[in-house]
Amino acid sequence: MARITCDFFSEALTLNTSMTVFLPEQTHTQFGMQNHKRSNTLHPTLYLLHGFSDDHSIWSRRTSIERYVAELGLAVVMPDVDHSFYTDMVYGKKYWTFLTEELPQVARSFFPLSDRREDNFVAGLSMGGYGAFKWALNKPEQFAAAASLSGVLGLAKHPQNSTDNNPMAQTLYNVFGGEDIRGTMHDIFHLVHELNQTTGPKPELYQACGTEDFLFEENVAFKELTDQLSIDIKTVFDPGAHEWGYWDYHIQEVLKWLPLK
Repeated sequence: MARITCDFFSEALTLNTSMTVFLPEQTHTQFGMQNHKRSNTLHPTLYLLHGFSDDHSIWSRRTSIERYVAELGLAVVMPDVDHSFYTDMVYGKKYWTFLTEELPQVARSFFPLSDRREDNFVAGLSMGGYGAFKWALNKPEQFAAAASLSGVLGLAKHPQNSTDNNPMAQTLYNVFGGEDIRGTMHDIFHLVHELNQTTGPKPELYQACGTEDFLFEENVAFKELTDQLSIDIKTVFDPGAHEWGYWDYHIQEVLKWLPLK
């Protein structure tokens, strides 16, 4: 794999930002790696999203994601979105516009990445799990599959008061301005209801959360909802907390599950 740290200017954010990208490479004499590059020129792509306290580099620092994708011929794009919850912030930058409109165009202009729906996937952990489902459920025509690991799926019910001493609540106030986001494009439970009613394309979904995770209950509530709907979802609840050992294991399971052509 080629690992590229790409620094570029974002028109949506009006500032310089960064992404880490893995590109497939065919090698024959490299010890310990089974690299594979598909014969077609445009690579299938996984957009891999970071959590609340991290950045674009974190997946490659805390897991062996480069090694896991090498034999799949899969490109990986990991953007940086600060504390935005993948949203056009009320008091901040337009990270939803950056993520869903600008990032794919910029990445495809720099690298040979496929724009076909069946070749595009999105996954993330914690805040990034929320972002992955938010992106795929709002724009199901863009992705064949989406995965959430320990996702903040019940975000619409989290406190968003700027006077709360909880750093998360203060951040959510900056993101949403204290508005009730239930029933909007930011509410994962609402979005999966909307997806269930559409006749258009529906991405396959993967949800995993550890039974010791502080987000476990809201993930269970999401599973209970999808059980009532006609949604193609694989759910895994197993022992684990909100930590990298759990995510390192489950990103490997996600890669096995992806409907790669």
